[in-house]
Amino acid sequence: MIEKQIHLRGIDPKILYGVHNKLLNKITSGFPKIKVIARGDVFKVVGDENEIRIFEEKMEKILQFLHDHNEITEDDVDRLLENGLEETFSKNGNKKDVLVYGNSGKPIKARTIHQKVFVEDYEFNDLLITFGPAGTGKTYTAIALAVRALKNRQVRRIILTRPAVEAGEHLGFLPGDVREKLDPYLQPLYDALRDMIPPKKLSNFIEDETIQIAPLAFMRGRTLENAFVVMDEAQNATLSQLKMFLTRMGVNSKFIITGDITQIDLPNKRDSGLVLAIQLLDEIEGISIIEFDERDIVRHKLVKDIVRAYDHYDNRQTDNSYGKNKPGNNDKDFNH
Repeated sequence: MIEKQIHLRGIDPKILYGVHNKLLNKITSGFPKIKVIARGDVFKVVGDENEIRIFEEKMEKILQFLHDHNEITEDDVDRLLENGLEETFSKNGNKKDVLVYGNSGKPIKARTIHQKVFVEDYEFNDLLITFGPAGTGKTYTAIALAVRALKNRQVRRIILTRPAVEAGEHLGFLPGDVREKLDPYLQPLYDALRDMIPPKKLSNFIEDETIQIAPLAFMRGRTLENAFVVMDEAQNATLSQLKMFLTRMGVNSKFIITGDITQIDLPNKRDSGLVLAIQLLDEIEGISIIEFDERDIVRHKLVKDIVRAYDHYDNRQTDNSYGKNKPGNNDKDFNH
């Protein structure tokens, strides 16, 4: 007769135990020869050494499943206790295509042609630059790749950043400390993380700086090693800012840049560093540049029509501007 403890590191006990401890009771009922006492995030197990060893092996599979999926059901527990991880994954779809599982257990995977290219190129490149219209899943896919890398211990931390540039508005004075002032600019990044990481775990990651979310200005002077770094809204980074960001790359780091060059909010659109980076870095080995288009839009169906309408408008404006500057189309020519 021995006694051992199992700690639920990084796991929310409420999810594992289930409503009214239904899942916990199902797990413990499979081991009638040992006594299991659950207190918060610690299991105390008392009984025969061999039975405890089997219990530990089964619990490791259950905790791994919960770690990957952020959710577990009674059916999942039954399959894990009986068959293990591989059989359970086969019942829940093709694990190979899944980047991460959302908090509802929904698999998050590449859904469009360029999202799939994005995921494939990620495997062979340390820097990826993705640009294209709103709603194409550029940032969401990037953060899913980052969360997967962190879960698989390929990196030690995730760093998410974006320029703190207002979209055509002047918000004036914002109350609070530095973080509270900047959070509104970074909210889309928080939204994506909340879809993929349980709230308690996300709070812990942010508190211990495993996940860092900061404005671009805070990147200066840093060397980012063993990190997955995502820069969002890169069209609003100036030439010097983007160069500064790119030169932060350290050992064992992945950098992803996302942006939309049709939505530059800088006072002078020519100051956007993203446009120049796309031109300058296109031929460098180890860098992948991927252009998304309206076929990749995964938001409301109207978003695709809206993007198309604005593209047509921009094209007409460009054509008209060109026409006015063509030889023979100026006031002097007409006067003659």
